[in-house]
Amino acid sequence: MRFDVITLFPNMLSGFLSESMVGKGIERKLIDVQVHHLRDWASDKWGTVDDRPFGGGAGMLIKADPLFKAIDSVSSDAALVIYLSPDGEPLTTQLAIELSKEEHLVLVSGHYEGIDERVREKKIHREISIGDYVLTNGTLPAAVLIDSISRQLPGFLGEEKSLTQDSFSDSFLGFPQYTRPVEYDGMRVPEVLLSGNHAAIEAWRKEKRIEKTHQRRPDLISPDSTI
Repeated sequence: MRFDVITLFPNMLSGFLSESMVGKGIERKLIDVQVHHLRDWASDKWGTVDDRPFGGGAGMLIKADPLFKAIDSVSSDAALVIYLSPDGEPLTTQLAIELSKEEHLVLVSGHYEGIDERVREKKIHREISIGDYVLTNGTLPAAVLIDSISRQLPGFLGEEKSLTQDSFSDSFLGFPQYTRPVEYDGMRVPEVLLSGNHAAIEAWRKEKRIEKTHQRRPDLISPDSTI
């Protein structure tokens, strides 16, 4: 799967793309991530890509011209162009699964007060938000999107249960987990996890997932939610 990221801050992705599972995914050629500096498509020698908004207001906007050129330059016939925006559709596991079936994603990272609306109308296929908050630019959200999508690709994690046991893999949060030692600071691992009874362990984990979700995220539960 190919990702092309258009950003004003390409160096923000350097460590992210070389470390952990994403770095290994690139090495194994499961994903291909290309990062592009938007200023490469500026039309003047100063690399200007922003200007004041018509009608006044605080801040600056990224201009239409460099973004049009950048998107056209890196896109393929199969490309789905995504703008990372606070007012986009919320990123969920189900959305990540859906997007993992695409061949090519072009991720547009905004900055300043956003981008010229004509880019959104003409070039953007989907807008995605990673949460109800605002960051200084869309480069970190682009990294989050790459990570959440990549881990859905076959063979990326190497262990299928890493996906099926995730929080949000269905409508419920994850279950508590423990490792050695059995007792630490007066706290003991639940006996059921030491029993070797796999049916009892699965039942306990199911119960704890339901309990945690009711306590922390009851909004995730609907009448047709199953586990």
